[in-house]
Amino acid sequence: MLELYKAIADCDPNKRNMVATVIDGEALGQKALFSDGLLICETKGSGYFSGHAETVWNVASDKDQCKKGLITLDGRRIYCDWLGQDIHLVICGAGHVSIPVIQIGLMMGCEVTVLEDRPQFADNARRAGATTVICESFEQGLSQVEGSSNTYFVIVTRGHRYDQTCLELIAGKKHAYIGMIGSRARVAKVKETALLNGCDKSVLDQLYSPIGLSINAETPVEIGVAIMAEIIEVKNKKMRSSGYSKDILHAILKPEEKTGRNVLVTIVARKGSAPREVGTKMLVTPEGRCIGTIGGGCMESEVLQIAFQMLRSDSEKSQLFHVDMTGTDAEEEGMVCGGVIDVLLEVI
Repeated sequence: MLELYKAIADCDPNKRNMVATVIDGEALGQKALFSDGLLICETKGSGYFSGHAETVWNVASDKDQCKKGLITLDGRRIYCDWLGQDIHLVICGAGHVSIPVIQIGLMMGCEVTVLEDRPQFADNARRAGATTVICESFEQGLSQVEGSSNTYFVIVTRGHRYDQTCLELIAGKKHAYIGMIGSRARVAKVKETALLNGCDKSVLDQLYSPIGLSINAETPVEIGVAIMAEIIEVKNKKMRSSGYSKDILHAILKPEEKTGRNVLVTIVARKGSAPREVGTKMLVTPEGRCIGTIGGGCMESEVLQIAFQMLRSDSEKSQLFHVDMTGTDAEEEGMVCGGVIDVLLEVI
């Protein structure tokens, strides 16, 4: 089992990666990791996947068939978890708008890199908690940022000539999102110059500017909220999630820090107004500590009781737990969301 999670941690973020898990029948809990259509590894006893690897990948890749992450093959329900790495948020400029963007990004679990050539403003970014602050020219700073399919660039510098520099350098990097602050006229001029300087028109056409969702934002905090809301929207439109957080993988893969078994909890099906989406994960450690949440409240408390029982048991068997947050019983417990979820609990 640990070999599979090591492989997940080492996945190339620029490839399409998926973990397939059988969620019913005798094969409940069997898992396999796929990357760009290739079967990378599977858990012991998961011979089913090696015999059906191409079919599993093809059906899982079909958006019409893989609804809400579930497919059915040979009478087995298989949960298909499309993986993404944690967001790397790269902010060019550390002015007033940048500070709430940094703070919200950190709340979302992003790695946040800030580029700023003014020492005083760079210090403000450090105080806001940015993961990395590079206080050099924007040219030098961006030369240290590789870019990837999970890198989100936010250009909020103090002037259009700096925007010009940043946009032209970023346009040549792999990215998930490029957003730039500024008026329509200013942005149009920067894009026109970037095109004349050899930037790819298809990249410039995808520039998010004016940056942020249209919510009539005025203050720096409101603009920061609008920017991060747009980034969330772009992220969630992709057929991938960041189900295995760095914290969860760290807890699973650091045996020197373990005093027993973990239980991984995953929402594998959802209907109605449930609090969290399919793919949401929570790790319950041997000490009873929770890394992540599947929605809190009475529902999570009930799932935790099952997880604690599994921690105390010698059984390695996975369990699928059905939570119905509708009806009289749910109302009496204060479970007002009104949805239904299936939760997979796995011993690791």
